[in-house]
Amino acid sequence: MADRGASGYAFWQLRRALRHAGADSARAGRWQAVLDGMADGTLTVGSRTPVADTPAWVTLEVLHGGFATGRYLAEAPLRHDEREVVASLPADAPGTTDRERLNLYYLTDTGQDVLRDALTAGTYRVDIPEHAALPTVVWLLANDHHAAALDVVAQLRPLMHRLRLTPYLGQPPSPAGAVVHVASVGQVRAALRAVTTPKAIETMRTRLAEQPLYDRIVALWCDTVDGDLPVLDDGRVVGGWPCRVWPADWAERRARLLADSEDVTRHPRGNFTRLRAALLACATDSSALTARDVGWVRRALANTITRHGAPGSPRRTALREHELSVVAQPTRAAMAAVVADRLDAYPDEGGVPSVDVVAAEVDGRFVPESIVAKVSRALAAPVDELVARGVIGSGEVLATVLPKITAALLAANLDDPVLAALYAKTYAAFRRRRSLLLLDLRTQVGFGELPWVAAVEPLRAHRQDTAKAARQALAQTTMLALTAFPHTILPNPLVKEFGALARQADLSLPLVEEIAADIFMGTFTTRFRDAAAVASRVMAGTVYATYYDLPESWSGRTGTWWGRKVANDFAQACTARARITDTTSWVAANGAVLEQSQILTTHNLAVLVDRLGLAERLAAVAPGLADRALSWAVRRMAGSFPHRHAALVAVKNAAYAWRQGIFFLSFCAARTQRDTLDLLRPQVRGTRLGPALDGLAAVVAGDRFDADGNVHSGRRWLGWSTGAHWALDG
Repeated sequence: MADRGASGYAFWQLRRALRHAGADSARAGRWQAVLDGMADGTLTVGSRTPVADTPAWVTLEVLHGGFATGRYLAEAPLRHDEREVVASLPADAPGTTDRERLNLYYLTDTGQDVLRDALTAGTYRVDIPEHAALPTVVWLLANDHHAAALDVVAQLRPLMHRLRLTPYLGQPPSPAGAVVHVASVGQVRAALRAVTTPKAIETMRTRLAEQPLYDRIVALWCDTVDGDLPVLDDGRVVGGWPCRVWPADWAERRARLLADSEDVTRHPRGNFTRLRAALLACATDSSALTARDVGWVRRALANTITRHGAPGSPRRTALREHELSVVAQPTRAAMAAVVADRLDAYPDEGGVPSVDVVAAEVDGRFVPESIVAKVSRALAAPVDELVARGVIGSGEVLATVLPKITAALLAANLDDPVLAALYAKTYAAFRRRRSLLLLDLRTQVGFGELPWVAAVEPLRAHRQDTAKAARQALAQTTMLALTAFPHTILPNPLVKEFGALARQADLSLPLVEEIAADIFMGTFTTRFRDAAAVASRVMAGTVYATYYDLPESWSGRTGTWWGRKVANDFAQACTARARITDTTSWVAANGAVLEQSQILTTHNLAVLVDRLGLAERLAAVAPGLADRALSWAVRRMAGSFPHRHAALVAVKNAAYAWRQGIFFLSFCAARTQRDTLDLLRPQVRGTRLGPALDGLAAVVAGDRFDADGNVHSGRRWLGWSTGAHWALDG
């Protein structure tokens, strides 16, 4: 299983990525680096230290699926300001590379002064955790923690020739407070300046701007018509003929028109092209034109006069005024450029205090909503406001902004404000690290494993007010995630952040992360069983417990796996409950087992509600959350799917939402439960989910599923199946 869960999965992902890389040579090159590293043994898939001779604390470039390429993110060419510093160093400055010479410079008295001043003023930026390494050393030295500083330097020394260990200097100080932003001003500005006008729209605008030229050509030919202007009558051309009358200024006007329209390109069979070609062929008379040519001119005039009116007519004039007004309006790209220029007034790494100011009208015209949405990503505001505005639209996005709040709470236990600010920035940068693909129950590298962080950990005091604030933040964020996204399970990055807040709040929460079915090793840590025990106790007697047949207690049997304690009873229960009938797909079998682990633990919901005392708050909003989650599940299954894989993903996600809905339904009164299902029934009509609703209604009425998950006409809805799934295959 380990070989299939690691190498087989890895090579399948790599082949897929290379197949779709196309012209993206950089992306293909990164995946090629993974393949090469696996082939020559310099990369070990599934390890906490996948790159040979590299400590765990080094931030690696990690691709989709958790594969390290072997590149260090802190290994980058010197910037212009860094090259200037290196150029100013003595010729005999120590170091084998410019990067090493620069790092060692910042350990000199002069270099330490530079970093110390930046720390005091807050004029620095930490993008990667390594950028905080030498500033931490400098703080330790300045505050008489010499032994700790030397220990950190000793661990950094082997990689000083490669890694940037200093922050970006000369940056505006970061604003303090409980406000966050999803994207920085610099990121939004770059996105706005990347907005372009589609070629089709640009062509249309060009054509509209050229229409006055076309009208001049039409008017010039109309002046040669003897009699009424030609028009179409039931598809037949009637009226006078062109090339019969030649005004005195005709040749002069022709020459100007040909010159003015020289760069205009139109369809070769269009009226514009044909009328201009006829102008090129004749001078002051029609001797150069054949009868066929004159007929084409007459037909072209009839076409345009019938459709838009004669040159100078009210109908044609009104049309051109409208077209020119369209051309005069700024394009979306032009609007984006103006808004991007307005963002120049704000620091690159910060946010904006108001969207309205930045996205105000441009030349009296409203800025498109798509551009306003981009600017909103830089809005600096409390998390709940960003959720309410839709700027934070998922648990995954919520997880990207939460580290700033967590960082501030973690840093609050440090007495020195300068060190606290550095610690907070380091934590935020650490949380941006991408997770590695790990096997055999290995855990991701922890924040405290960074040598410079470990050096200051003893300096963090325990404060009751900070622990209380962390608990409050965890409770508020939990409720925010549940109420904003009731149909989705808590994503792993958010679970990690909840864990950090829980530790700061002195809470022991057995939070569990979602495990990918294609790397599952068949066993679980005891944390899963601990979470399941909480769920069995909290949900006892509820609709959830009955619907999913939760066990009343757990035996507590444990074992060991690669040196870690595992819950044998929990793993056996998940496997037995999965009722695997077809082993041809080991991924589907793993998925069925993992789904049972989520059912038994409620995937953290029971633990959070119980340990944070949220039951009363949840009960107040549970009816709405249950309705939203269950309705989302039904909508997700409505309609058709482009292919089988999309259908399977839909069933899985919808079943997870169904489970969340049942959890919330369990906090509702019996009458509310019945009313919720009655409101859901019209939505289910015309779908395959009748058995799912009938099964839930039966449980609400007091019935239970049999061993096969059936009750009367109802069925228990699960997302994974090793055989045909009833919600898809009848």
